[in-house]
Amino acid sequence: MDTSPEKKLSMFNDTFHAMRNEIQKIVVGHDSIIKGILMSLISRGNVLLEGVPGIGKTLLVKTLSQVLDLRYSRIQFTPDLMPADIIGTKVILESESGAREYEFRPGPIFSNIILADEINRSAPKTQSALLEVMQEHTVTVGGTTYVMEEPYIVLATQNPIEMEGTYPLPEAQKDRFFFQLNVTYPNEQELLEIGRRFTTGQIQTIKKIADAEILKSMMDTASQVPVPESAEEFAVKLVSSTHPQNSISSPMVKRYVKYGASPRALVALLQSAKINALLSNRYNVSNDDISCMLHPCLRHRLILTFEAEAEGVNVDEIIDTILEKFSQHA
Repeated sequence: MDTSPEKKLSMFNDTFHAMRNEIQKIVVGHDSIIKGILMSLISRGNVLLEGVPGIGKTLLVKTLSQVLDLRYSRIQFTPDLMPADIIGTKVILESESGAREYEFRPGPIFSNIILADEINRSAPKTQSALLEVMQEHTVTVGGTTYVMEEPYIVLATQNPIEMEGTYPLPEAQKDRFFFQLNVTYPNEQELLEIGRRFTTGQIQTIKKIADAEILKSMMDTASQVPVPESAEEFAVKLVSSTHPQNSISSPMVKRYVKYGASPRALVALLQSAKINALLSNRYNVSNDDISCMLHPCLRHRLILTFEAEAEGVNVDEIIDTILEKFSQHA
């Protein structure tokens, strides 16, 4: 079997684009969102999807599980949801002899693809039950540790508009997400296609493109992409410049950012840049790959000041200024 970088590159691209095209048979638009979710899955990361209800987030995640032939669970977060509703619980069973014993009944997190719908609707205690398994891919119940089956990804959604009665994710918990992807409203052409596609009764059939073993192979290919020292230094400089106390930070960062990105941001930036390089038919990372991945890696990791909120400055604008400043000197 040919295991040369060229062959690995070709196989990676063919599979990635086949998965993307198959998902687009059902999901209209959201090209960058589909790409971001697949990149996160291959990077063993989790995704925070932010967008108003009714724009296809659930359909996208369900279709992803069908294309990859992976087990899928949807958890609707509500104020009365308890950790045991997510993780599972031990129940008492009585045998034929009359003996009683505990048996663990796993909850919906025991799947490959988890949709945590409206994660900010539940209390922090319930949120933390999910966030723990996101990080460790394990869960401990009654002194027994259960390991999640790989590949494993959590896709959490939250509504950015309706905030009454919600429990916003703590900043430290947001940092556990690999990407934050903002799901936008479809344009007129996409709306027209949605109307036609879902009112004609002609349901598109999709086929399985990959499975767990193929995905693990893609993960290995992505991890082996070399990153030159110059690109590493560029990524470090970008992440370091998000901290307002740093001398290289821009005036906008010093004014509007309270806390900058963590080392997790750098790891996500380098990992996603490797995949972006592969998708550009290159087996090495460039500064452009780093730049392309900056927004989804950083937008949920920068904590802005009250002044930024009062003046309507959003995090993407700040990232734009960082990128503009350092790209000129790259």
